[in-house]
Parts: sequence; C-alpha cells; structure tokens
Amino acid sequence: MTAPQLRHLEPKETWDLLQATPDAVLIDVRMEIESMYVGRPPHSINIPWYEFPDFEADSDAFVAAVKHEVKSLDQTVVLICRSGSRTLDAGKALLDVGFTRVVNVLHGFEGDLDANDHRSTVNGWRFDGLPWGQM
Repeated sequence: MTAPQLRHLEPKETWDLLQATPDAVLIDVRMEIESMYVGRPPHSINIPWYEFPDFEADSDAFVAAVKHEVKSLDQTVVLICRSGSRTLDAGKALLDVGFTRVVNVLHGFEGDLDANDHRSTVNGWRFDGLPWGQM
C-alpha cells in the first residue's frame, strides 16, 4: 500500500471540493497579518506555518493546531497560502503524522508574480473570482 500523497487542486477545483465536502477544513497557513489584511477565503482557519519575526516553521506546533481543528486524520484538510509554496511543506508535515486527505491549493490566495512583480493578476484564489474577505 502506498502512502497518501498531497493532492494539488486549482482554486476553482478547491472551491468545488469544499462545497461538496462540508466537513473539509480550510487552513490558511499564511502569517496572521497576511490573512487579516490581504484577505482570506470564507470559513478558513488561520494556522500559520511560520510567523513574524522568526519566519521559522514549527511543524510540531502546526500539526498540533491542525489536529485540534479536525475530528480525525482522515478528514479532508485543504491548505492555502500566498502562492502555493508554504503549503507544500505544511502538507508534508501533516502527511508525515498520518493525515490521509491533504489538499494543496495551487497558486494560493494571491497567485504567481506577473511581469511587473504583481500578484492576483495571473492566477490564484482572488484572480479566479472566488469568495474572500478582509479585515
């Protein structure tokens, strides 16, 4: 039997999954300030992969916080960050402790940089016009 793998979905596919899976948990792994001021998907739970000023991940603390939000390791956990990079490490940390349904949102909330170093103009959650709000 092969170990569970991180599943990668485009933002619109992720939105469809969230609508079809009511018990799925959407975890925003960005720093709290990013999530608050840049915006976040509805019903997302902010559990930063790392935080200011250290910018160092504490995978044990992250995993413990996610475990606190789920009923079982088989519950669908969807991870989103700014561009889909931090979620790769966060997803691996969850899979390493036994989570079986972990989803990475490709391109994240803000998406890739364009030619002018701007985000939300090429791809990502906001670019795709999915629901979001900000403080």
